Amino acid sequence: MTQPHDPALYNQDLAPIPQSRRTWGLYNYASLWVAMSVCIPTYMLASGLIAGGMSWWQAIATILLGNLIVLVPMLLNAHAGARYGIPFPVLVRASFGVRGANIPAVLRALVACGWFGIQTWIGGQAIYSMLKIMWPAAAGIAGGIWVCFFAFWALNIAVIWRGIDTIKFLEGIGAPFMLGIGLLLLWWITGKAGGFGPVLRSPSKFQTTAEFVRFFIPSLTGMVGFWATVALNIPDFTRYAKSQKAQALGQALGLPTAMTLYSFIGVAVTSASVVLFGQAIWDPVTLLGKFNQPVVAFIALVALLIATLNTNVAANVVSPSNDFSNLNPRLISFRTGGLITGVVGIAMMPWKLLSDFSSYIFGWLVGYSGLLGPIAGVMIADYFLIRRTQLKVDDLYCRNGAYEYDHGVNMRAVAALVAGIVVALLGLVVPPLRLLYDYAWFVGFGVSGAVYVVLMRGGAGASACVPEWEGEG
Repeated sequence: MTQPHDPALYNQDLAPIPQSRRTWGLYNYASLWVAMSVCIPTYMLASGLIAGGMSWWQAIATILLGNLIVLVPMLLNAHAGARYGIPFPVLVRASFGVRGANIPAVLRALVACGWFGIQTWIGGQAIYSMLKIMWPAAAGIAGGIWVCFFAFWALNIAVIWRGIDTIKFLEGIGAPFMLGIGLLLLWWITGKAGGFGPVLRSPSKFQTTAEFVRFFIPSLTGMVGFWATVALNIPDFTRYAKSQKAQALGQALGLPTAMTLYSFIGVAVTSASVVLFGQAIWDPVTLLGKFNQPVVAFIALVALLIATLNTNVAANVVSPSNDFSNLNPRLISFRTGGLITGVVGIAMMPWKLLSDFSSYIFGWLVGYSGLLGPIAGVMIADYFLIRRTQLKVDDLYCRNGAYEYDHGVNMRAVAALVAGIVVALLGLVVPPLRLLYDYAWFVGFGVSGAVYVVLMRGGAGASACVPEWEGEG
Protein backbone atom coordinates (compact mmCIF):
# COMPACT_ATOMS: atom_id res chain seq x y z
CA MET A 1 0.00 0.00 0.00
CA THR A 2 1.48 3.40 -0.99
CA GLN A 3 -0.75 5.55 1.25
CA PRO A 4 -2.01 5.12 4.83
CA HIS A 5 -5.00 2.86 5.13
CA ASP A 6 -8.00 3.63 7.32
CA PRO A 7 -8.14 1.24 10.32
CA ALA A 8 -11.93 1.21 9.93
CA LEU A 9 -11.51 -0.28 6.43
CA TYR A 10 -8.47 -2.51 6.83
CA ASN A 11 -7.17 -5.52 8.71
CA GLN A 12 -4.92 -8.42 7.74
CA ASP A 13 -7.86 -10.61 6.71
CA LEU A 14 -9.08 -7.96 4.22
CA ALA A 15 -5.66 -6.85 2.93
CA PRO A 16 -4.62 -7.66 -0.68
CA ILE A 17 -2.82 -10.98 -1.02
CA PRO A 18 0.76 -10.40 -2.30
CA GLN A 19 1.90 -12.27 -5.39
CA SER A 20 4.24 -14.43 -3.29
CA ARG A 21 1.26 -15.95 -1.46
CA ARG A 22 -0.84 -16.66 -4.54
CA THR A 23 -0.20 -20.37 -4.78
CA TRP A 24 -3.51 -21.91 -5.91
CA GLY A 25 -3.37 -23.58 -9.32
CA LEU A 26 -5.86 -25.24 -11.67
CA TYR A 27 -6.03 -28.41 -9.56
CA ASN A 28 -6.78 -26.44 -6.37
CA TYR A 29 -9.79 -24.72 -7.92
CA ALA A 30 -11.11 -27.87 -9.57
CA SER A 31 -10.78 -29.79 -6.29
CA LEU A 32 -12.34 -26.89 -4.37
CA TRP A 33 -15.46 -27.23 -6.51
CA VAL A 34 -15.49 -30.98 -6.07
CA ALA A 35 -15.27 -30.48 -2.31
CA MET A 36 -18.07 -27.90 -2.27
CA SER A 37 -20.32 -29.66 -4.80
CA VAL A 38 -20.15 -33.16 -3.36
CA CYS A 39 -22.43 -32.45 -0.43
CA ILE A 40 -25.88 -33.16 0.97
CA PRO A 41 -27.51 -29.91 -0.33
CA THR A 42 -26.42 -30.87 -3.87
CA TYR A 43 -27.95 -34.31 -3.40
CA MET A 44 -31.14 -32.77 -2.01
CA LEU A 45 -31.26 -30.28 -4.87
CA ALA A 46 -31.32 -33.12 -7.37
CA SER A 47 -33.60 -35.37 -5.35
CA GLY A 48 -36.01 -32.44 -4.86
CA LEU A 49 -36.52 -32.21 -8.63
CA ILE A 50 -37.41 -35.90 -8.75
CA ALA A 51 -39.76 -35.49 -5.79
CA GLY A 52 -41.36 -32.59 -7.67
CA GLY A 53 -42.15 -34.76 -10.68
CA MET A 54 -39.22 -34.59 -13.12
CA SER A 55 -37.78 -37.64 -14.85
CA TRP A 56 -34.10 -38.38 -14.27
CA TRP A 57 -32.90 -36.80 -17.52
CA GLN A 58 -35.05 -33.69 -17.05
CA ALA A 59 -33.55 -33.19 -13.58
CA ILE A 60 -29.96 -33.67 -14.79
CA ALA A 61 -30.47 -31.33 -17.75
CA THR A 62 -31.94 -28.65 -15.49
CA ILE A 63 -29.03 -28.88 -13.06
CA LEU A 64 -26.39 -28.83 -15.83
CA LEU A 65 -28.00 -25.82 -17.53
CA GLY A 66 -28.28 -23.93 -14.24
CA ASN A 67 -24.63 -24.52 -13.42
CA LEU A 68 -23.43 -23.48 -16.86
CA ILE A 69 -25.42 -20.26 -16.45
CA VAL A 70 -24.10 -19.44 -12.98
CA LEU A 71 -20.55 -20.20 -14.13
CA VAL A 72 -20.64 -16.98 -16.20
CA PRO A 73 -21.05 -14.48 -13.33
CA MET A 74 -18.79 -16.73 -11.25
CA LEU A 75 -15.88 -16.29 -13.69
CA LEU A 76 -16.60 -12.58 -14.21
CA ASN A 77 -16.48 -11.79 -10.49
CA ALA A 78 -13.48 -14.08 -10.03
CA HIS A 79 -11.36 -11.88 -12.33
CA ALA A 80 -10.89 -9.02 -9.85
CA GLY A 81 -9.93 -11.37 -7.03
CA ALA A 82 -7.20 -13.00 -9.13
CA ARG A 83 -5.95 -9.68 -10.54
CA TYR A 84 -5.85 -7.58 -7.39
CA GLY A 85 -5.77 -10.16 -4.57
CA ILE A 86 -8.78 -8.61 -2.81
CA PRO A 87 -11.79 -10.33 -1.17
CA PHE A 88 -15.46 -9.77 -2.02
CA PRO A 89 -16.29 -7.18 0.69
CA VAL A 90 -13.37 -5.03 -0.52
CA LEU A 91 -14.15 -5.44 -4.24
CA VAL A 92 -17.74 -4.35 -3.73
CA ARG A 93 -16.49 -1.05 -2.28
CA ALA A 94 -15.66 0.03 -5.83
CA SER A 95 -19.33 0.05 -6.80
CA PHE A 96 -21.15 0.74 -3.51
CA GLY A 97 -18.56 2.95 -1.82
CA VAL A 98 -16.23 2.22 1.08
CA ARG A 99 -19.11 2.37 3.57
CA GLY A 100 -21.98 1.41 1.27
CA ALA A 101 -20.27 -1.92 0.61
CA ASN A 102 -21.61 -3.09 3.95
CA ILE A 103 -25.10 -3.34 2.42
CA PRO A 104 -24.37 -6.09 -0.15
CA ALA A 105 -21.81 -7.70 2.17
CA VAL A 106 -24.38 -8.14 4.94
CA LEU A 107 -27.05 -9.40 2.51
CA ARG A 108 -24.55 -12.00 1.24
CA ALA A 109 -23.51 -12.87 4.78
CA LEU A 110 -27.10 -13.43 5.94
CA VAL A 111 -27.69 -15.92 3.11
CA ALA A 112 -24.48 -17.73 4.07
CA CYS A 113 -25.72 -17.86 7.66
CA GLY A 114 -28.86 -19.58 6.41
CA TRP A 115 -26.75 -22.14 4.57
CA PHE A 116 -24.62 -22.64 7.68
CA GLY A 117 -27.77 -23.41 9.64
CA ILE A 118 -29.03 -25.83 6.96
CA GLN A 119 -25.78 -27.80 6.90
CA THR A 120 -25.63 -27.85 10.69
CA TRP A 121 -29.19 -29.17 10.89
CA ILE A 122 -28.28 -31.94 8.41
CA GLY A 123 -25.23 -32.83 10.51
CA GLY A 124 -27.32 -32.91 13.67
CA GLN A 125 -29.76 -35.29 11.98
CA ALA A 126 -26.87 -37.55 11.01
CA ILE A 127 -25.61 -37.66 14.61
CA TYR A 128 -29.13 -38.45 15.83
CA SER A 129 -29.45 -41.27 13.28
CA MET A 130 -26.09 -42.71 14.37
CA LEU A 131 -27.15 -42.51 18.01
CA LYS A 132 -30.35 -44.45 17.29
CA ILE A 133 -28.33 -47.15 15.49
CA MET A 134 -25.92 -47.52 18.42
CA TRP A 135 -28.57 -47.07 21.09
CA PRO A 136 -32.14 -47.64 19.80
CA ALA A 137 -33.66 -46.33 23.05
CA ALA A 138 -32.36 -42.88 22.09
CA ALA A 139 -35.29 -42.54 19.71
CA GLY A 140 -37.54 -42.07 22.71
CA ILE A 141 -35.51 -39.31 24.36
CA ALA A 142 -37.33 -35.99 24.23
CA GLY A 143 -35.33 -33.31 22.42
CA GLY A 144 -32.67 -35.76 21.23
CA ILE A 145 -32.51 -34.21 17.75
CA TRP A 146 -31.94 -30.78 19.28
CA VAL A 147 -29.10 -31.99 21.49
CA CYS A 148 -27.44 -33.50 18.41
CA PHE A 149 -28.01 -30.31 16.40
CA PHE A 150 -26.30 -28.11 18.99
CA ALA A 151 -23.48 -30.65 19.44
CA PHE A 152 -22.71 -30.47 15.73
CA TRP A 153 -23.02 -26.68 15.86
CA ALA A 154 -20.37 -26.61 18.61
CA LEU A 155 -18.09 -28.83 16.50
CA ASN A 156 -18.38 -26.37 13.60
CA ILE A 157 -17.55 -23.46 15.87
CA ALA A 158 -14.48 -25.30 17.15
CA VAL A 159 -13.22 -25.77 13.58
CA ILE A 160 -13.84 -22.10 12.80
CA TRP A 161 -11.87 -21.10 15.89
CA ARG A 162 -8.87 -23.14 14.75
CA GLY A 163 -8.74 -21.10 11.54
CA ILE A 164 -8.29 -21.41 7.79
CA ASP A 165 -5.62 -24.15 7.93
CA THR A 166 -8.08 -26.57 9.52
CA ILE A 167 -10.63 -25.70 6.84
CA LYS A 168 -8.04 -26.43 4.13
CA PHE A 169 -7.26 -29.82 5.73
CA LEU A 170 -10.94 -30.78 5.86
CA GLU A 171 -11.36 -29.90 2.18
CA GLY A 172 -8.86 -32.60 1.31
CA ILE A 173 -10.72 -35.40 3.08
CA GLY A 174 -14.37 -34.35 2.92
CA ALA A 175 -15.16 -34.84 -0.77
CA PRO A 176 -13.91 -38.46 -1.00
CA PHE A 177 -16.06 -39.36 2.04
CA MET A 178 -19.15 -37.75 0.54
CA LEU A 179 -18.53 -39.37 -2.84
CA GLY A 180 -18.20 -42.71 -1.09
CA ILE A 181 -21.55 -42.24 0.67
CA GLY A 182 -23.24 -41.39 -2.60
CA LEU A 183 -21.82 -44.42 -4.39
CA LEU A 184 -22.75 -46.65 -1.44
CA LEU A 185 -26.33 -45.41 -1.51
CA LEU A 186 -26.44 -45.81 -5.29
CA TRP A 187 -25.12 -49.38 -5.16
CA TRP A 188 -27.40 -50.41 -2.31
CA ILE A 189 -30.68 -48.94 -3.47
CA THR A 190 -30.37 -49.68 -7.19
CA GLY A 191 -29.55 -53.25 -6.30
CA LYS A 192 -32.70 -53.43 -4.19
CA ALA A 193 -34.71 -51.84 -7.01
CA GLY A 194 -33.50 -54.34 -9.60
CA GLY A 195 -30.74 -52.31 -11.26
CA PHE A 196 -30.63 -49.06 -13.22
CA GLY A 197 -33.27 -50.17 -15.70
CA PRO A 198 -36.34 -49.84 -13.47
CA VAL A 199 -34.86 -46.74 -11.82
CA LEU A 200 -34.20 -44.76 -14.98
CA ARG A 201 -37.46 -45.81 -16.60
CA SER A 202 -39.45 -43.79 -14.06
CA PRO A 203 -41.37 -41.28 -16.23
CA SER A 204 -41.99 -37.60 -15.65
CA LYS A 205 -45.18 -36.85 -13.74
CA PHE A 206 -45.98 -33.85 -15.94
CA GLN A 207 -48.75 -34.54 -18.42
CA THR A 208 -48.28 -31.44 -20.60
CA THR A 209 -45.47 -29.12 -21.65
CA ALA A 210 -47.17 -26.25 -19.81
CA GLU A 211 -47.13 -28.23 -16.54
CA PHE A 212 -43.44 -28.99 -17.00
CA VAL A 213 -42.54 -25.37 -17.80
CA ARG A 214 -44.33 -24.13 -14.67
CA PHE A 215 -42.09 -26.36 -12.59
CA PHE A 216 -38.95 -25.97 -14.73
CA ILE A 217 -38.66 -22.16 -14.66
CA PRO A 218 -38.43 -21.66 -10.87
CA SER A 219 -36.37 -24.87 -10.65
CA LEU A 220 -33.79 -23.43 -13.06
CA THR A 221 -33.71 -20.23 -11.01
CA GLY A 222 -33.16 -22.39 -7.93
CA MET A 223 -30.22 -24.11 -9.65
CA VAL A 224 -28.64 -20.72 -10.37
CA GLY A 225 -29.51 -19.52 -6.87
CA PHE A 226 -27.75 -22.56 -5.37
CA TRP A 227 -24.36 -21.06 -6.25
CA ALA A 228 -25.43 -17.40 -6.47
CA THR A 229 -23.80 -16.93 -3.07
CA VAL A 230 -20.34 -18.11 -4.15
CA ALA A 231 -20.75 -16.28 -7.48
CA LEU A 232 -20.49 -13.10 -5.41
CA ASN A 233 -17.73 -14.02 -2.98
CA ILE A 234 -15.59 -16.09 -5.36
CA PRO A 235 -12.87 -13.38 -5.07
CA ASP A 236 -12.39 -14.67 -1.51
CA PHE A 237 -10.87 -17.76 -3.15
CA THR A 238 -9.44 -16.47 -6.44
CA ARG A 239 -7.35 -13.86 -4.60
CA TYR A 240 -4.97 -16.79 -3.98
CA ALA A 241 -4.75 -17.77 -7.70
CA LYS A 242 -1.41 -18.13 -9.48
CA SER A 243 -3.02 -16.75 -12.64
CA GLN A 244 -6.34 -15.92 -14.29
CA LYS A 245 -6.02 -19.01 -16.48
CA ALA A 246 -5.56 -21.30 -13.48
CA GLN A 247 -8.66 -20.12 -11.65
CA ALA A 248 -10.85 -19.86 -14.77
CA LEU A 249 -10.02 -23.32 -16.14
CA GLY A 250 -10.14 -24.91 -12.71
CA GLN A 251 -13.62 -23.55 -12.07
CA ALA A 252 -14.90 -24.29 -15.58
CA LEU A 253 -13.77 -27.91 -15.23
CA GLY A 254 -14.73 -28.39 -11.60
CA LEU A 255 -18.15 -26.77 -11.10
CA PRO A 256 -20.36 -28.19 -13.91
CA THR A 257 -18.69 -31.62 -13.83
CA ALA A 258 -18.81 -32.18 -10.08
CA MET A 259 -22.34 -30.81 -9.69
CA THR A 260 -23.76 -32.85 -12.57
CA LEU A 261 -22.10 -36.13 -11.62
CA TYR A 262 -23.03 -35.93 -7.95
CA SER A 263 -26.51 -34.75 -8.84
CA PHE A 264 -26.93 -37.90 -10.92
CA ILE A 265 -26.38 -39.93 -7.77
CA GLY A 266 -29.12 -37.96 -6.00
CA VAL A 267 -31.43 -38.36 -8.99
CA ALA A 268 -30.84 -42.10 -9.35
CA VAL A 269 -31.11 -42.86 -5.64
CA THR A 270 -34.32 -40.86 -5.25
CA SER A 271 -35.81 -42.49 -8.36
CA ALA A 272 -34.96 -45.87 -6.87
CA SER A 273 -36.66 -44.91 -3.59
CA VAL A 274 -39.88 -44.40 -5.58
CA VAL A 275 -39.55 -47.93 -6.99
CA LEU A 276 -38.81 -49.43 -3.56
CA PHE A 277 -40.95 -47.45 -1.16
CA GLY A 278 -43.64 -45.95 -3.39
CA GLN A 279 -42.54 -42.38 -2.61
CA ALA A 280 -39.58 -40.15 -3.34
CA ILE A 281 -37.39 -39.97 -0.21
CA TRP A 282 -35.35 -36.85 -0.91
CA ASP A 283 -33.50 -36.69 2.45
CA PRO A 284 -30.44 -39.01 2.39
CA VAL A 285 -30.26 -39.14 6.20
CA THR A 286 -33.80 -40.55 6.28
CA LEU A 287 -32.91 -42.99 3.51
CA LEU A 288 -29.76 -44.18 5.29
CA GLY A 289 -31.94 -44.94 8.30
CA LYS A 290 -33.66 -47.59 6.19
CA PHE A 291 -30.46 -49.63 5.80
CA ASN A 292 -31.00 -53.03 7.39
CA GLN A 293 -27.26 -53.34 8.07
CA PRO A 294 -26.46 -51.18 11.13
CA VAL A 295 -22.67 -51.28 10.72
CA VAL A 296 -22.83 -50.09 7.11
CA ALA A 297 -25.36 -47.38 7.97
CA PHE A 298 -23.23 -46.21 10.90
CA ILE A 299 -20.08 -45.93 8.75
CA ALA A 300 -22.01 -44.07 6.06
CA LEU A 301 -23.44 -41.61 8.57
CA VAL A 302 -19.99 -40.93 10.08
CA ALA A 303 -18.66 -40.18 6.58
CA LEU A 304 -21.68 -37.96 5.93
CA LEU A 305 -20.94 -36.07 9.13
CA ILE A 306 -17.32 -35.39 8.17
CA ALA A 307 -18.27 -34.32 4.66
CA THR A 308 -21.01 -32.01 5.92
CA LEU A 309 -18.58 -30.39 8.36
CA ASN A 310 -16.11 -29.87 5.51
CA THR A 311 -18.63 -28.26 3.19
CA ASN A 312 -20.10 -26.09 5.90
CA VAL A 313 -16.91 -24.42 7.02
CA ALA A 314 -15.48 -24.06 3.49
CA ALA A 315 -18.56 -22.75 1.68
CA ASN A 316 -20.52 -21.05 4.46
CA VAL A 317 -17.99 -19.57 6.88
CA VAL A 318 -15.15 -18.00 4.86
CA SER A 319 -17.38 -15.42 3.15
CA PRO A 320 -19.63 -14.27 6.03
CA SER A 321 -16.64 -14.11 8.37
CA ASN A 322 -14.98 -11.67 5.97
CA ASP A 323 -18.27 -9.83 5.41
CA PHE A 324 -18.92 -9.31 9.12
CA SER A 325 -15.29 -8.32 9.61
CA ASN A 326 -15.83 -5.67 6.93
CA LEU A 327 -18.44 -4.00 9.19
CA ASN A 328 -15.77 -3.10 11.74
CA PRO A 329 -12.30 -4.51 10.95
CA ARG A 330 -10.86 -3.21 14.22
CA LEU A 331 -13.30 -5.18 16.38
CA ILE A 332 -14.43 -8.13 14.23
CA SER A 333 -11.79 -10.66 13.18
CA PHE A 334 -12.29 -13.74 11.00
CA ARG A 335 -12.94 -15.81 14.13
CA THR A 336 -15.45 -13.36 15.55
CA GLY A 337 -17.21 -13.20 12.18
CA GLY A 338 -17.45 -16.98 12.24
CA LEU A 339 -19.07 -16.91 15.68
CA ILE A 340 -21.62 -14.36 14.45
CA THR A 341 -22.34 -16.65 11.48
CA GLY A 342 -23.04 -19.55 13.83
CA VAL A 343 -25.47 -17.60 16.01
CA VAL A 344 -27.40 -16.07 13.09
CA GLY A 345 -27.54 -19.49 11.41
CA ILE A 346 -29.55 -20.84 14.35
CA ALA A 347 -31.84 -17.79 14.36
CA MET A 348 -32.81 -18.49 10.72
CA MET A 349 -34.49 -21.78 11.77
CA PRO A 350 -33.01 -24.17 9.17
CA TRP A 351 -35.41 -26.96 10.18
CA LYS A 352 -38.19 -24.98 8.51
CA LEU A 353 -36.18 -24.36 5.34
CA LEU A 354 -35.74 -28.13 4.97
CA SER A 355 -39.30 -29.09 5.86
CA ASP A 356 -39.95 -30.24 2.25
CA PHE A 357 -38.46 -29.91 -1.25
CA SER A 358 -40.81 -27.02 -2.14
CA SER A 359 -39.66 -24.89 0.81
CA TYR A 360 -36.03 -25.69 -0.02
CA ILE A 361 -36.07 -24.98 -3.77
CA PHE A 362 -38.90 -22.49 -4.36
CA GLY A 363 -38.85 -20.75 -0.99
CA TRP A 364 -35.19 -20.65 0.04
CA LEU A 365 -33.16 -20.91 -3.20
CA VAL A 366 -35.40 -18.83 -5.47
CA GLY A 367 -36.20 -16.32 -2.71
CA TYR A 368 -32.66 -15.33 -1.83
CA SER A 369 -31.62 -15.35 -5.49
CA GLY A 370 -33.80 -12.24 -5.80
CA LEU A 371 -31.44 -10.53 -3.33
CA LEU A 372 -28.13 -11.77 -4.74
CA GLY A 373 -28.84 -11.42 -8.48
CA PRO A 374 -29.09 -7.61 -8.18
CA ILE A 375 -25.79 -7.45 -6.28
CA ALA A 376 -24.07 -9.46 -9.02
CA GLY A 377 -25.61 -7.19 -11.66
CA VAL A 378 -24.19 -4.05 -10.03
CA MET A 379 -20.75 -5.59 -9.38
CA ILE A 380 -20.26 -6.93 -12.89
CA ALA A 381 -21.61 -3.80 -14.59
CA ASP A 382 -19.30 -1.64 -12.47
CA TYR A 383 -16.13 -3.69 -12.94
CA PHE A 384 -16.45 -4.48 -16.64
CA LEU A 385 -18.66 -1.77 -18.17
CA ILE A 386 -17.88 1.26 -16.02
CA ARG A 387 -14.28 0.70 -14.87
CA ARG A 388 -13.07 -1.59 -17.66
CA THR A 389 -11.41 -3.82 -14.97
CA GLN A 390 -9.27 -0.91 -13.69
CA LEU A 391 -9.21 -0.42 -9.89
CA LYS A 392 -7.15 1.80 -7.61
CA VAL A 393 -6.45 -0.61 -4.78
CA ASP A 394 -5.21 1.98 -2.26
CA ASP A 395 -8.50 3.87 -2.45
CA LEU A 396 -10.47 0.75 -1.53
CA TYR A 397 -8.94 1.00 1.95
CA CYS A 398 -9.14 4.75 2.61
CA ARG A 399 -11.67 7.54 3.00
CA ASN A 400 -11.98 10.51 0.63
CA GLY A 401 -10.55 8.53 -2.31
CA ALA A 402 -12.01 7.46 -5.64
CA TYR A 403 -14.65 5.32 -3.93
CA GLU A 404 -15.86 7.83 -1.33
CA TYR A 405 -18.90 8.97 -3.37
CA ASP A 406 -21.40 10.59 -0.93
CA HIS A 407 -19.93 10.16 2.56
CA GLY A 408 -18.72 6.67 1.63
CA VAL A 409 -21.95 5.48 -0.04
CA ASN A 410 -22.69 5.35 -3.77
CA MET A 411 -26.43 6.05 -3.76
CA ARG A 412 -26.63 5.13 -7.46
CA ALA A 413 -25.57 1.58 -6.62
CA VAL A 414 -28.02 1.44 -3.72
CA ALA A 415 -30.83 2.68 -5.96
CA ALA A 416 -29.97 0.09 -8.62
CA LEU A 417 -29.87 -2.65 -5.98
CA VAL A 418 -33.26 -1.69 -4.57
CA ALA A 419 -34.78 -1.50 -8.07
CA GLY A 420 -33.58 -5.00 -8.92
CA ILE A 421 -34.77 -6.53 -5.64
CA VAL A 422 -38.20 -4.87 -5.83
CA VAL A 423 -38.83 -5.98 -9.41
CA ALA A 424 -37.51 -9.52 -8.78
CA LEU A 425 -39.65 -10.07 -5.68
CA LEU A 426 -42.73 -8.27 -6.98
CA GLY A 427 -44.25 -11.57 -8.08
CA LEU A 428 -44.60 -12.63 -4.45
CA VAL A 429 -47.18 -9.93 -3.74
CA VAL A 430 -48.69 -9.47 -7.24
CA PRO A 431 -49.85 -12.92 -8.45
CA PRO A 432 -50.20 -11.94 -12.15
CA LEU A 433 -46.50 -11.05 -12.10
CA ARG A 434 -45.42 -14.37 -10.56
CA LEU A 435 -43.06 -14.95 -13.50
CA LEU A 436 -40.81 -12.16 -12.19
CA TYR A 437 -40.29 -14.13 -8.96
CA ASP A 438 -39.84 -17.41 -10.82
CA TYR A 439 -36.97 -15.74 -12.71
CA ALA A 440 -35.86 -13.77 -9.62
CA TRP A 441 -32.07 -14.02 -10.10
CA PHE A 442 -32.19 -13.23 -13.81
CA VAL A 443 -34.66 -10.36 -13.39
CA GLY A 444 -32.76 -8.81 -10.50
CA PHE A 445 -29.41 -9.17 -12.26
CA GLY A 446 -30.64 -7.53 -15.46
CA VAL A 447 -32.61 -4.69 -13.85
CA SER A 448 -29.91 -3.70 -11.35
CA GLY A 449 -27.10 -3.92 -13.89
CA ALA A 450 -28.95 -1.79 -16.43
CA VAL A 451 -30.12 0.83 -13.90
CA TYR A 452 -26.60 1.09 -12.48
CA VAL A 453 -24.97 1.73 -15.85
CA VAL A 454 -27.55 4.38 -16.75
CA LEU A 455 -27.16 6.17 -13.42
CA MET A 456 -23.36 6.07 -13.37
CA ARG A 457 -22.91 7.24 -16.95
CA GLY A 458 -25.48 9.96 -16.55
CA GLY A 459 -24.50 11.38 -13.15
CA ALA A 460 -21.68 13.10 -11.34
CA GLY A 461 -20.46 9.79 -10.01
CA ALA A 462 -18.87 9.12 -13.37
CA SER A 463 -15.88 11.22 -12.36
CA ALA A 464 -14.69 8.36 -10.16
CA CYS A 465 -15.36 5.68 -12.72
CA VAL A 466 -11.87 5.08 -14.07
CA PRO A 467 -9.22 5.74 -11.43
CA GLU A 468 -5.58 5.08 -12.15
CA TRP A 469 -4.91 1.34 -12.35
CA GLU A 470 -2.93 -0.18 -9.56
CA GLY A 471 -2.37 -3.78 -8.52
CA GLU A 472 -1.06 -7.15 -9.57
CA GLY A 473 -1.63 -8.23 -13.17
